[in-house]
Amino acid sequence: MTSVLEGRQLVSVSALLLGERIGPQVPEGWQQVAAAPMLLRATDGGSAAVFRYGAVVLFEVGSEDATQLCDQLNVRQRLDKPEREDLRLRVVSESPLRLQDEFIEVPDLGTERLQLIATALARSVILDHYERAIAATFDAIEPLARELHLRKPAGRQARTLLAHIGDSLLAELRMLGRAEVTEKPDLLWDAPGLERFFARLEDEYELRERAAELERKLDLISRTARTALDLLQSRSSLRVEWYIVILIVVEIGLTLYELWWH
Repeated sequence: MTSVLEGRQLVSVSALLLGERIGPQVPEGWQQVAAAPMLLRATDGGSAAVFRYGAVVLFEVGSEDATQLCDQLNVRQRLDKPEREDLRLRVVSESPLRLQDEFIEVPDLGTERLQLIATALARSVILDHYERAIAATFDAIEPLARELHLRKPAGRQARTLLAHIGDSLLAELRMLGRAEVTEKPDLLWDAPGLERFFARLEDEYELRERAAELERKLDLISRTARTALDLLQSRSSLRVEWYIVILIVVEIGLTLYELWWH
């Protein structure tokens, strides 16, 4: 397949995570040239790969065109501040893929290579997003666990802990279910000769290692929140039992008082 960036030796690349999901519509002024992932070509020669899980990777697209494209895309639940990663591709003939500082050296800019590069970068930015989110969740859940350890009043902690459990489950669903960050791209079933190329991309960006680490952290957050919630519920049940005992004692006392009085 002819490359959409044929003849270029140096290409600027920007990977953006815009929101939770992007619809399949092709924006005005762009032409779809490949699928899975959807690869678009602009009239000025730039290109963009669009992913349904909210990421878009731009190849040689100016800032104004990039802003216009992102505004036209049907993005659900847009992020206030998109996650972003910038680098440049440099064509070095007969050279294996190599990452140097902000450069990726590639042997050519074939369409299938661009799709695989876009896939790796899109997965990298979604991992960046959840790495930040999970770090913030750790910061939020630690004081709750400390307060429970010190036996402080529960207050609204139960709802907060339930929210953390829900956030962890949603993050795992989006990262592993929609983005499929550890799955083999569909493109490789039709282009098995590029499997080693994508494997090198995965190694350079440590995609599998980062995904595995996030899974462990998500599991830890979920288990911590569930344990703390169980503790809160146990304390609440114990208080209810004491209230019942006190009411029974009061009722017995009143009954004995009436018997004694009469």
